[in-house]
Amino acid sequence: MAKKCEITGKGVMTGNNVSHANNKTRRRFLPNLQQTTWQSEALGRAVRLRIATSTIRSIEKHGGLDAFLKQARNSELGDTGRALKRQIEAITA
Repeated sequence: MAKKCEITGKGVMTGNNVSHANNKTRRRFLPNLQQTTWQSEALGRAVRLRIATSTIRSIEKHGGLDAFLKQARNSELGDTGRALKRQIEAITA
């Protein structure tokens, strides 16, 4: 399973561990992914997603999954996020 947020596409970043002696070794910064279920009013069903905690905060700030996807630009969304946005726009339009 990919270590990538299904809505925003936030993924793994790389960097260095730097010791006191300034030795550098490569490391990975993993996103904090959580398996969550969101209720979509437009789709009339629950949507199960693996998303980052920062995305959860953003969704709650905008008032739910549908409102978040409506205001988000397609360039800011991952593949699953764009697909859900298309489904919601098709139903509401």
